[in-house]
Amino acid sequence: MAQQKIIAVVGLGLIGGSLAAGLRGFEDYKIVGVVRRQETADYALSHGVVDEVTLDPMSVLPQADVVWLCMNPQGIVDYMAKYAHVFQPGALVTDVGGIKTAIMEGAKVLPPEVDFIGCHPMAGTEFSGIEHSFPTMFQRAHFILTPRQESTQSHIALLRRCGAYLGCSDIVMTTPERHDDIIAYTSQLMHIMAVAVCDDEDLFQCRGFEGGSFRDCTRVAALDVPLWTQLFSMNAPALSRVIQRLEDNLHAYRLAVEAGDAAALSDKLTYSADRKRQMNLPGPGQVML
Repeated sequence: MAQQKIIAVVGLGLIGGSLAAGLRGFEDYKIVGVVRRQETADYALSHGVVDEVTLDPMSVLPQADVVWLCMNPQGIVDYMAKYAHVFQPGALVTDVGGIKTAIMEGAKVLPPEVDFIGCHPMAGTEFSGIEHSFPTMFQRAHFILTPRQESTQSHIALLRRCGAYLGCSDIVMTTPERHDDIIAYTSQLMHIMAVAVCDDEDLFQCRGFEGGSFRDCTRVAALDVPLWTQLFSMNAPALSRVIQRLEDNLHAYRLAVEAGDAAALSDKLTYSADRKRQMNLPGPGQVML
């Protein structure tokens, strides 16, 4: 009887816990969590997040067919450096990091017989910890892959099947550089906007006046500070560029408002609203697919 294949999920926080729970039952793989704290291990087992769990990486990494690294970006890089020669030859190592260039650079420590494919399932919440994880987190999310030139087609196909099993809306293949340029705009800038809005001196005077737009805009401001400090810092050039563009666009709106030129303001609003509609992003009467 063939030995059951193993997917090791290292780090069972919000993302790792949701990933592990969402992958349970995938093909003929056993989902094994690797954690640092007994409390996390107990929660993972009692809530069905994984099939098995261990506090000892050496008990599972040498046998794992797939290793999914689910920690902060620097933690992913450090983990690959520490365990580079422990991973099973022929294994696939992948990750969930929100930046890819730095992580792909860090993957160069892996021996040639260990494959690495960058992965970014684009979902999350403003919370952290395994107690906030849930198996349907990645449904309708984008599943982004950044393979290396030497990555095997069988491993790319395996991750594609994982993305489909998790319920992702699509699988996007790109380069780490393009990923980081785009994510600086679509994700990191949105978090910068949220925290910047919360820096306004009138924030605590608005209770009782908040509408849905305010709540939506600031939802992600209560972020995981250590994680987002790393994400912003490790993608600083791209993020700086999109912040500059936002500053320019905000300045143009301020000038139009200050000038009292309703026609110019209407033209700008029409231009911006039309661009949003062309993107077919969620809004009134629209459905996220």
